[in-house]
Amino acid sequence: MKIDAKRVVSIHYQLTNDAGETLDASSEGEPLVYLHGAQNLIPGLEAALDGRGVGDSFKVSVQPEDAYGPRREELVRTLSRDMFKGVDSIEPGMQFQAQGPHGQMQRLVVTAVSDDDVEVDANHPLAGEVLHFEVTIAEVREATDQELSHGHVHADGHDH
Repeated sequence: MKIDAKRVVSIHYQLTNDAGETLDASSEGEPLVYLHGAQNLIPGLEAALDGRGVGDSFKVSVQPEDAYGPRREELVRTLSRDMFKGVDSIEPGMQFQAQGPHGQMQRLVVTAVSDDDVEVDANHPLAGEVLHFEVTIAEVREATDQELSHGHVHADGHDH
């Protein structure tokens, strides 16, 4: 069976950056399982999987535009330290959740701290990066009606 929309796909993968550093991989021999065509993967990787079958192995480099987008400097902001009342210690690398301009939740990473200000970055950590994947397809099956209606895979008894 070939990979197509409305199919559940299991893949083993390793993700590296341009420097060859491993950024992510399928964990401890367990494949990543997702519903193809439901926007559960970055577009560039999902497109590279189209039409492939079980046992296929390949490498693909995904440009930022087909992954997490370009790095946007307007998403780096300096905030008053007063906005962090109740937080005793603020250090670079800390992460916070904040409400974005359209009501969506977004992750902020602290990048710099001074006595008065905190610089935060709302870019995805992989924004602007070319992502290099090594992928092996482990399984392809038809999605259930419930998986299709929910837009994601149900496994291990999970069904909401």
